[in-house]
Amino acid sequence: MVAMLLMQPSVEQSQVLLERCSSLKELKQIHGQILKNGTMMHEMTASRLFASYALHKFGNLFCARMLFDRINSPNIVMWNTMIRAYSNSDDPEEALVLYHKMLHHSVPHNAYTFPFLLKACSALSAFEETQQIHAQIFKRGYGSEVYATNSLLRVYATSGYIELARILFNQLATRDIVSWNTMIDGYIKCGNLDVAHKMFQDMTLKNVITWTTMIVGFVRKGMHKEALSLFQQMLVAGIKPDRITLSCLLSACAGLGSLEQGRWIHNYININEIKIDPVLGSVLIDMYAKCGEMERALQVFTNLENKCVYAWTAIIGGFAVHGKGRESLDWFNQMQKAGIKPTSITFSAILTACSHAGLVEEGKFMFDSMSTAYNIAHSMEHYGCMVDLLGRAGLLKEAKEFIESMPFKPNAVIWGALLNACYLHKQIELGKEVGKILIEMDPDHSGRYVHLASILAAAGEWNQAVKVRNQIKHRGLLNLPGYSSITVNGVEHEFFAGIGSSYPHIQEIYNMPDIIEEQI
Repeated sequence: MVAMLLMQPSVEQSQVLLERCSSLKELKQIHGQILKNGTMMHEMTASRLFASYALHKFGNLFCARMLFDRINSPNIVMWNTMIRAYSNSDDPEEALVLYHKMLHHSVPHNAYTFPFLLKACSALSAFEETQQIHAQIFKRGYGSEVYATNSLLRVYATSGYIELARILFNQLATRDIVSWNTMIDGYIKCGNLDVAHKMFQDMTLKNVITWTTMIVGFVRKGMHKEALSLFQQMLVAGIKPDRITLSCLLSACAGLGSLEQGRWIHNYININEIKIDPVLGSVLIDMYAKCGEMERALQVFTNLENKCVYAWTAIIGGFAVHGKGRESLDWFNQMQKAGIKPTSITFSAILTACSHAGLVEEGKFMFDSMSTAYNIAHSMEHYGCMVDLLGRAGLLKEAKEFIESMPFKPNAVIWGALLNACYLHKQIELGKEVGKILIEMDPDHSGRYVHLASILAAAGEWNQAVKVRNQIKHRGLLNLPGYSSITVNGVEHEFFAGIGSSYPHIQEIYNMPDIIEEQI
């Protein structure tokens, strides 16, 4: 490399140098040699040098723009490259400004002009500009170019304009699997899982992205059983899951507490020699911890080559849900010694640990250190953890004062934490006050009425309790029963509160104590 730089490189040698270039310093040296020997006049050399400045990870957007502005009549590839560079930068608006200049100079377009313009529009939430580019795509005859139209579909679908995306989708003469996947993802993001699933079922050809997108949608909606069922269908269809698929499925197992299925997926990962990266490792730790297998979670953590903050957080959170606050704090300290900086999620886990273990002073210290030591802003979730911490410890007056001192308006979850504490510690008057606040804030949540009715019943105000419960029926609200589940031999069994007779084997369960007594 050095020897070639000492010579005056030809056009071919300049190309080789630019391909081998690995730093901005080397790139500037090559640039100097190109200027010195005059090969800058060669279009291929200029284009390659410009692309190196604009797109390489060691490039320099300022240098790229200076070079671009000095090129006489840059071709469409150069315009597209510059637009792409800006769309990927912290200044995506400049991509649109540059496109305006491109139109002014009547530069011919191609199908690759539009995707990065649309990416810039998406980053800027620029709906009007998106529509203008939409018009340009069809005006210039690129309405049948899948690469351009799919980019337009994605902007509409992921920016909340799903109906416009559907109109465009229906009008497309050519749709590929990316078009379908984009629509499914768009419907999931706007919360319309039923339409997404219908489109999924209508597809004749599905790839791993299609299946994964639908599985992610089910998991985000809390439909963990449906996600695992879809995974079985995916395997039957002969589609191999990737790390993203497996991470979502392990989250579903954690949500269900389905240890057997989580173990099966872990075995699948090992049998297929899928590398456990930090993300997959963190989800595995979380799954084992939430399924009660902390030793297995620690084993996975120990075997991880790269222990990222998410893996540490999963371990801390695992001990937290098991009520082992001291262990969570110990692991937090080990994480700091390892040089890993905690995130907002880490503090949610450590505050939960303090709450479940009754470590009030430690929790207060951690909450304060977020802003003072780590410059992490407190979120609504962190305030909720603190209210829960104070409430569990019986410090209800302090919890109420804490809520009233919050820098933003507390939501229903915050007040709900305080109401639970009122019920736990028999603070009836405060509970009645908080219960009424909750119903005003969240009148369509049946649980708010149930909690207030329980508080009133505990106070002996039965008539008032009945009136509050009757509001659930009058408002047409669903009062979903609580339930628990257990997995035996790969089969999940669910038990709903108050409706045990709906379980097909309930009589066998009722008879079991008599059978055990006979055998003793």
